[in-house]
Amino acid sequence: MSTEGVRQRNLARILRLVHLEGPLSRATLTELTGLNRSTVADLVGEFVRGGLVEERAPDPSRRVGRPSPIVSIASRVLAIAVNPEVDALTIAAVGLDRGIPVRERIDLDRLITPAETAALVAERISQWRAGPLADARIVAIGLAVPGLVRVADGLVRNAPHLNWVDEPVRDLVAAATGLPTAVGNDASLGALAEHLFGAARGIDDVVYLNGGASGIGGGLIVHGMPVGGAGGYAGEFGQNRPGIAADSDRRARGGVLEDEVSRARLLDVVGVGSADEPTLAALLSATEDPAAAAELVRQRGILATALANAVNVLNPSVVVLGGFLATIAERDLPGLTAAVSDFAMPASMEGLDIRVAVLAEDRLLIGAAEAAFGELLADPLGLRHRLSVR
Repeated sequence: MSTEGVRQRNLARILRLVHLEGPLSRATLTELTGLNRSTVADLVGEFVRGGLVEERAPDPSRRVGRPSPIVSIASRVLAIAVNPEVDALTIAAVGLDRGIPVRERIDLDRLITPAETAALVAERISQWRAGPLADARIVAIGLAVPGLVRVADGLVRNAPHLNWVDEPVRDLVAAATGLPTAVGNDASLGALAEHLFGAARGIDDVVYLNGGASGIGGGLIVHGMPVGGAGGYAGEFGQNRPGIAADSDRRARGGVLEDEVSRARLLDVVGVGSADEPTLAALLSATEDPAAAAELVRQRGILATALANAVNVLNPSVVVLGGFLATIAERDLPGLTAAVSDFAMPASMEGLDIRVAVLAEDRLLIGAAEAAFGELLADPLGLRHRLSVR
């Protein structure tokens, strides 16, 4: 490998460490990378000059021996994260340090088109650049789409609840904004976010299920790596046929899991047409209607069979539930775990932990931003590009 190639790789290692772990001292970076102190100082200096990181003096109260400056991500390095849904379009600015300085949920009374999505994203970026993000460096855009996404070119093959079929969403948004754009399945990006920063941090084998307005999707982490499948479509747990023992518990004849375990059905039993996840959870907690309690029990039982199937096939260490599935689970997490255990192989249940997503409403936005930051993290100062054009 050439000298510049080695330098590009070392820059990527350092930036990724600070991105994932938070502020680190130069001494810690030296220890973690195995590089010598002068090399780390030189590389960090490049980042400071490039506006990607900041350095500050160490805490005097913790100073032991020679002080080592603290390196942290510059807070104004941002990606724009976008999550289109059937009832709302959520747009946020997400920092490389995971701060979210600006966020907006645009409620919708009809399905939004890809072209309208691109136009709205461009409009908000323009507004924010004239206001709260005036001094920010926006590096890219990431979209978390509830549907099948061909990751290679950002083509949304099918987002059935949005009526998007073979839509070049990546190209539409990039053309409207002038910014590099990445597109991925919302649940797969949620799985990545929870694996890197949330409930499954440090866990190598994870099954993640996300429940949203468009249904149920999933993501897989196997041996520490996201698994997308041949086309990037892996994890569509919501399209599996659920096991329902009592016919009286079935609501959609011949339906799939997301037809039975449904956010729309929960909204219906609390008497509202639309709500974000915290509002839905609050409404379910506040209601004394026996029909709401019965629906939660029904959905939790069906969800348990689906989770047991996933546990039997994939043998994860952790199952993480996000969105309205987290709301269902939190009402009786021990009961859900026991129900899964009733259907799963005993050996596969050994050591299994079922958790709710700790990133809550931020999980899809942080996942989308992570996709947007991919090129920056791989080649922070553009050295690889310079090498490729020589």
